[in-house]
Parts: sequence; C-alpha cells; structure tokens
Amino acid sequence: MNGSIDSGMGRIVIDTDVIATYAGSVAVECFGIVGMAAVSMKDGLVKLLRGDSLKHGINVRITPENKIRLDFHVIVAFGISISTIADNLISNVKYKMEDFTGMEIEKINIFVEGVRVID
Repeated sequence: MNGSIDSGMGRIVIDTDVIATYAGSVAVECFGIVGMAAVSMKDGLVKLLRGDSLKHGINVRITPENKIRLDFHVIVAFGISISTIADNLISNVKYKMEDFTGMEIEKINIFVEGVRVID
C-alpha cells in the first residue's frame, strides 16, 4: 500500500520504495550506524548493504490510517551503546521522515543484525 496526502488541490501518492530509500539515507547518517543489513533467511547470514541498496534493509508499511511503520535492519558500530544509537536513529528518522513525507510515523522498530569495528 502506498502513502497518500490530500493537498487540497489533489492527491499525492508516495511509493513505499521512495519512503524506504529516504529512510535508509537518513539512517546511515546517524551516529553509530555502520549500514543497513540484509538477512538471508536461507543461510541465516547478514550482509552489509552498500549505498545503492539501502532500501533493502528497511520494511515500510502504511497503516489504514495512512501512518508509516518502519522496520530497520542495521549493523552498528562496536563500542557504542545500542540504546544510544537506537534513540538517535528514531529521533532523526521520525523528524526527517515526517518533514519529507508530510505523513505521521506511527512506529519504528530496529533490529540490530550485527556489530562492526570501525577503523
């Protein structure tokens, strides 16, 4: 389901891929986030995604009330509090996504899929 906004002059429809791509770009800018993760259900392996495939580490759902729910699969930096990283990610994504889309963020779930040492 795509998100939509009634602008008064018409309807704006936002594809979930656009939402996922923007959310991924905001997430990788956050302190302590190394990158997005893709989990292979077949092998149980976690793969760090590069910049061109950020949307694959994010699941976007639009509720019937036209609110956004986001699931982030992330890899975090070693030595930094996961709760600090999560709080930072949630506040940044919520603020920037609501400003970008004009839609309310209902819920953000964060799944830490791995830890990496940063040089």
